[in-house]
Amino acid sequence: MKLFKYISLLLVAAVTSCSTDSEDLKPVNETEGLIKIQTIENETHEAELYSESGGLQTGYNKMVLRLMDKSTKEFVQDADIEWNPMMHMETKQHSAPKSEVLKIPGTNTLFEGYIVFQMPENEIEFWRLTLNYSLDGNDYSMGDKISVPASEKRRVAVFLGTDDVKYILALVEPTTPKIATNDISAALFRMENMQSFPVVNNYRILIDPRMPGMDNHSSPNNVPLTQSGAGELYEGKLNLTMSGYWKINLQVENPEGEVMKGEKVEGTNEASSIFFELEF
Repeated sequence: MKLFKYISLLLVAAVTSCSTDSEDLKPVNETEGLIKIQTIENETHEAELYSESGGLQTGYNKMVLRLMDKSTKEFVQDADIEWNPMMHMETKQHSAPKSEVLKIPGTNTLFEGYIVFQMPENEIEFWRLTLNYSLDGNDYSMGDKISVPASEKRRVAVFLGTDDVKYILALVEPTTPKIATNDISAALFRMENMQSFPVVNNYRILIDPRMPGMDNHSSPNNVPLTQSGAGELYEGKLNLTMSGYWKINLQVENPEGEVMKGEKVEGTNEASSIFFELEF
């Protein structure tokens, strides 16, 4: 009887162990919570582009991608990837501010980065994304048109500063604003040429949120956006006291405190010439 009980316990332990091992081997869906934007391909590989919304829009866009080998149907785990967005206009072409494409820590196949599309597509002009990548000592390239419609609210400001430099200022957060003191972040770039848009460091971005539909009232305790280090986003605090449409008036100052662009909201001036928009 004791032997039977002992064997039964061993069988239970074995079944439990097999069940646990089976669960441990269950495939992980690394793109869970992401929606595919589109696939770009060449003769050897497919690149899947993802975002949280499943689309792109004018302004700051964080994207995730992964590469699949067409012959093995397996996703690539290690590659050096660069991307280059290009706006094809009627008379000229230009690129856009963009980050490096880096492997996402803790994942096997996912890479991420951001692109700031400073203008939307239209019936004639369009964006094309080219991916250049190195894999197992070989170099590859692929590219295709991508859809970049205008955002519903203004999320990017392109302007010429008082120093005759063209700047691109893009809202990053909040994407889901609330009645509270929100963390606000933005990315600031300068146009070096049609292909190069380096990050601008050590500036300051003043914010004055207003509700045009509510007598243009503002809110207290807003904190200007500053960097914690070179190459980082600009971060501050944005106090939204009620739901509705807000215009976030902006002023951009250089390290000497000189205003490169933007005006104070005071007297008869009800808005700055550069601003973001939020509505919730």
